[in-house]
Amino acid sequence: MNLDQLEIRTHEEREKSLLQKLATQVQYAKDHTEYFGRIFKNIDPKSINTRESLATLPITRKSELSAEQKKSPPFGGMNSTPIHKLKRIFQSPGPIHEPQGNHVDGFRLARALRAAGFQAGDLVHNTFSYHFTPGAWMLEGGAHALGCCVFPAGIGQTELQAQTIHHLKPNAYTGTPSFLKIILEKADEMGLDCSSIVKAVVTGEALTPSMRAWFKARNIIVTSTYATADVGLIAYESPKLANGMIIDEEIILEIVEPNGTKPMPIGEVGEVVITIFDQDYPLIRFGTGDLSAIDPESLSTPSPCGRNNLRIKGWLGRADQTTKIKGMFVHPGQVQEIIKKHPEINKARVVVSGNIGEETMTLRCELKEEIKQDLNALQEAIIQSTREVTKLRAKVTFEDVNSLPSDGKLIEDARTYA
Repeated sequence: MNLDQLEIRTHEEREKSLLQKLATQVQYAKDHTEYFGRIFKNIDPKSINTRESLATLPITRKSELSAEQKKSPPFGGMNSTPIHKLKRIFQSPGPIHEPQGNHVDGFRLARALRAAGFQAGDLVHNTFSYHFTPGAWMLEGGAHALGCCVFPAGIGQTELQAQTIHHLKPNAYTGTPSFLKIILEKADEMGLDCSSIVKAVVTGEALTPSMRAWFKARNIIVTSTYATADVGLIAYESPKLANGMIIDEEIILEIVEPNGTKPMPIGEVGEVVITIFDQDYPLIRFGTGDLSAIDPESLSTPSPCGRNNLRIKGWLGRADQTTKIKGMFVHPGQVQEIIKKHPEINKARVVVSGNIGEETMTLRCELKEEIKQDLNALQEAIIQSTREVTKLRAKVTFEDVNSLPSDGKLIEDARTYA
């Protein structure tokens, strides 16, 4: 069944093991980082040894990272390993910087890949970007830890992707589900055989039921993984699907009230908050901004694959409006930045619509009434600014004054999740 001993522990054994390490990790973060040394100044780490005591600690939210990192570059004082001893530094949209230590699988993705059937000797076609952001390196590290060989395909170049799969015959894929579908459809169009791919681990966007069925019809076992650049693996699926995603064995996961600190009751939706035991970037109570909930059934019923950890109900939206579009986060602050670049804009709102993987990002703008300049030129300038700020292409439309909703939202997710 390809399980390890951590995955078949009882809930009591798992909880005891994690909480025994918690006080030591809080002490480590306090002693070795500028940031946690400051916010834990009046906290006795030895007293943080239960979930109740953990819940008394402040939450550091992803939405705060950019500001903290500007004050204390490049990591906001949250790194315990100095820059010259790190393997890599990444930059995600925001901008937000993330460190990578000198570990083969520092982001712990091997567990998710192994659950999906990846093993030594596999050739993995990795289509995450190797440029700036850590996604590709996260999956590659996990694959290497299992003894897999990785082809660094990167993003785009659909025809070349199909040709490479046809020639190299990789049996595994990592990337977004929509891009795998696009590659396979292009291969069909070109008369290329890409049937060597029989398993895939996907992340970066939702794996919809219709898309999962499409892959199944092509004899490809696709499982979804939930991970972030900050804390690594959070939860994953196995081919024997259960309700929800299995929580990683090496984290403490809490579900707390959105934009609050209080843990939510089992089964209720709240923000995913993670504590990791990393020695390079020891994040304690890190608020991801993602919404999810613990599946109550997982308290008493293991996953069909035999793994016994609790399960979460997958990704249920963003607590802070930050939205993932084609694998990239778009923050409300970025919308505000675009508005500042163009004083002609009175109000703006990003609307994401369409099917997952084929979505369209539209920046709807209300202009100031006195605008008399060439609107086509202004539209092109705003399109360019939007791409520079978000790294994504967007349509720009000009709306009637007072036509945009006055609900405080800068980003609206109107995608179809069928």
